[in-house]
Amino acid sequence: MPLNIDWQQILLHWMNLVILVGGLYFILFKPVKQFMEKREAYYREKDQQAADKLEEAERIKAEYQAKLDAADEEIRLSRAKAQQAVQQSAEEQLSQAKAQAQQLLVHARAEAAHDRDQILRSSQRELRRLAAAATKKLALGQDPFDQFLDLAEGGAEHDEER
Repeated sequence: MPLNIDWQQILLHWMNLVILVGGLYFILFKPVKQFMEKREAYYREKDQQAADKLEEAERIKAEYQAKLDAADEEIRLSRAKAQQAVQQSAEEQLSQAKAQAQQLLVHARAEAAHDRDQILRSSQRELRRLAAAATKKLALGQDPFDQFLDLAEGGAEHDEER
């Protein structure tokens, strides 16, 4: 054989290599591959669980958001009703105040008319009394002004004449 090549040795080395590769495949590669597949399945399952939990959290968040929106709408409606009730109450109070003011005005006018009539009657009585007193003084004789002048000029003369 030229170049000193022994085919039998080459063939044995090839067989040793095949046995070594096969043995390593069954001893190392296959268990490592199974371990990696299990690990990949485990993390895929964890990822799926996380995705499911995230989806559940999003669903719960959407439900709570819907509840919050409904509560906000209910609060808005309650405020609107309360404002409407307050406005209606204010209008009622205003109308009551106007009615009361109208009654007070009517009562004040009636009282003023009554007071005016009473004052007129009182003044007419006073005028009658004064007119009666003046008539009485005139009927009795002298004018009070003349009496005053006479007294001022010489009160003694007037007293002597009487």
